[in-house]
Parts: sequence; structure tokens; C-alpha cells
Amino acid sequence: MKISTFGFLTRRGVLNLGKHWAMTIACIASLSVCMTLNAFASLIEVNVDSMVSYLGSQNEMVVYVDPEADDATIQSVGNALSGTAGVSRVQYMSKEDVLNQYKGYMSDYAALLNEFENDNPFKANYRVSLSDLSQMETISKQFENISGVYSVTAPIEMTKTFVKVQQAVTKVGRGLVLVLMAVSIITVGTTIRLSVFARRREIEIMKYVGATNALVTLPFVIEGLTMGLLSGILTAAATIGGYAYIVQLSPTLGGLWQMLMGTALVPLENVWPTILIYSLAGGALVGGLGSMFSIRKHLNV
Repeated sequence: MKISTFGFLTRRGVLNLGKHWAMTIACIASLSVCMTLNAFASLIEVNVDSMVSYLGSQNEMVVYVDPEADDATIQSVGNALSGTAGVSRVQYMSKEDVLNQYKGYMSDYAALLNEFENDNPFKANYRVSLSDLSQMETISKQFENISGVYSVTAPIEMTKTFVKVQQAVTKVGRGLVLVLMAVSIITVGTTIRLSVFARRREIEIMKYVGATNALVTLPFVIEGLTMGLLSGILTAAATIGGYAYIVQLSPTLGGLWQMLMGTALVPLENVWPTILIYSLAGGALVGGLGSMFSIRKHLNV
């Protein structure tokens, strides 16, 4: 196909948007709504993953060292913990560190703990954070078998709850994305189908005089791509603007929100490039697919 022919057909496809302007506006609006819901569903999934990771970092495993262990044994326990696959952070707490920590917790009654200075009842321990909370039960059992470990305390049941919530949100989010993607393709396809039906005689004549499928199809594909890109721009603007407002509002929310999210809310600068790229690419893909599926049956004359 010549460049001039391609340019002519591209201009024709863009101009076709104005011939059914009411349906075009309705299509762009409905497609934008579907894609915006898709984008926010994805953002919820990303933030739930971040929330689970944040809560996981707050719920550490505590590995207590045998009270009779010498310095070499304590060091070997630390090396074994750090070398375990799935461990993201290991922090050693000596008996004195634990005592001072409790003094900080009970600052108004710290004097009551002074008597433990010469007879410290606490055990030295390692605070361990994991990169994958679903592995906490398995890894805690591995830690119990390390020589020099006295006991292991891990919030396994709480962690299982977090993981179940994460998995449920992921499944629902991905299902919603698939459903809305199908609705978007049908929406674009319906608009293109009306345009094709109004010009079915023109298409038949073009086919009879020898026009190739590419020449007939290209204007409609360009029409769908243009609607998809316009929807993508609106989607990106609405999603980025809405998420920026949520991030800005987040510090003013207290109670349960701060307990669950804390600093876990993903910053806007980390997600807006992805939102923009996927909105434009998703809009173009949906528009193009909707157009091709709608015109295909009219090419056989």
C-alpha cells in the first residue's frame, strides 16, 4: 500500500467519527468508564499487595536463642537465618536490648524494671521479616531445627488471613478486568458495526470493483483506534487525578485506615507512568479489536 493511500484512508477513518458523532461520544464515554474502572481495580490490587507486605513487615517472626548459647552459636544462628531463602531482614536483639525496649514501652514505670539489670530474665532473639508471608509457617518450622534456637514465635494465623485477603482481591480484580475488557470491546464493536451497516452498500461496491480487504478495513480500524486512544487519554486523566486526590487525602484519614495502610499506599510517582501507558495501549487495543471483529463478516460479498 502506498503512503499516500495509507494517509488518505487514515484521514477518512478519523473523519468518519463525525458522521455518527452521537454514537462516537457515547462509545468514548462508556469505554472510558470501563477502562477507568479497570485502572482502579488494578490500583486496588497493587495497594492490597503493598498493604500485605507492610503488615507483614510489622508482624515479624521472633527467633529466641538458647539462653546457654555462646557468642559463636548466636552468630551461627544469625548466619543460618540470613541465609534462608525468603528472609528479607534479620535484626539481632540482645538481652539488654530487649530490657531497654520494655523500658521504653513502660517509660512511666521504667524504674520497676531496674531490678532486672543484674538478673535479666529476657532471652536474646532475632527479629526476622519475610519477603513472602505465605511461607511463614514453613520457614518457622525450618528455624526450629536450627542448632542453638530455643523457640520460634510467629503470627501464622494472622499472616494466613492477610494472604487470603490478598488472593481474594487479586482474583476479583483480575476477573473484573476481564469482564470490563470484554464489555469495552463489545461497546466499540457496536459503534463500528452501526457505521459499517450504514455504509454496507459502499463496502459492497468497493469489493466488487476490486478493493482489497485491507483498503476496506483500514478506515474502520483507524476509527476504532482513534476512539480507543481518546478513551485512553480520558481514562489516564481521570485515574491519575483521582488517585492523586486519594494519596493527598490519605494522611488526614485516621483509625483503621492508618493501621492497615500506614506508609503502604503506593506513591503516585510510582504508578502514573504505568497508568498512562496502559490506558493508551489498552484503548488502542480494544478499539482496534472491536473494529476488526465488527467489519470482518461484511468483507465476504
